Amino acid sequence: MSRIQAAFRRARNEGRAAVVPYLTAGYPSPEAYLDTATQLLEFADLMEIGLPYSDPLGDGPTIQRSGEAALRAGVRTADVVALVAALRQRTDKPLLLMTYVNPVFAWGPARFFAAFAEAGLDGVILPDLPPDEDPEVVRAAHDAGLATVFLLAPTSTDARIREVVRHTTGFVYTVSVTGVTGARSEMPDLAPLVGRIRSQTELPVAIGFGVSGAETARQAARVADGVVVGSALIKKLASGEDPAPLLAEIRRAARVE
Repeated sequence: MSRIQAAFRRARNEGRAAVVPYLTAGYPSPEAYLDTATQLLEFADLMEIGLPYSDPLGDGPTIQRSGEAALRAGVRTADVVALVAALRQRTDKPLLLMTYVNPVFAWGPARFFAAFAEAGLDGVILPDLPPDEDPEVVRAAHDAGLATVFLLAPTSTDARIREVVRHTTGFVYTVSVTGVTGARSEMPDLAPLVGRIRSQTELPVAIGFGVSGAETARQAARVADGVVVGSALIKKLASGEDPAPLLAEIRRAARVE
């Protein structure tokens, strides 16, 4: 059993959805990133690491600004590899990289995935890659020993779900809206979508793009195996606040009712 599978199973056995925080690598600084990630890992089941990128099509303004700040500070792909390696020294929990596909192509898929796998990464989330459009990239990730995660949305057809889960080996990332990332006050009813996904795969299903606090986490946990939170944590960091209490609140709220 992989670390990813074990993390979801452990959370399920504890009667709750798995908690997956997202932080942009190197934000607000490389040193602060490592300390913040370490603090959040106390309340996390898996950690999602965002690779700063200049054209993040799926990210809302909060995560965009964090990526821009990291890039201005000089954080590049090689630095993110080093941050993953440093974070792996601090935890045995699953670490996943969220990256757009252009940085993968810039290094070359085999080199990119091998470097991150050697650093201790467990999987890669590719939000802008339809996996059937470039199965060679998916194969390169698998050859490096990395799990792959792709996104599905409320607009996804049954045929699209079937195609995406065929290439997915980590968990299925379900976005709550047909839009960009960002904290929201209420979740739409995702039970029908999650039900359609579960009819085609036994992989865990995690919901993101909208979890902002206890109530939205509770809504997501009612129907999914995992709860992803990013923008709400980065907002705390941007205002100089400690995001760990918010993640602790989300973990408490992610009980399966």
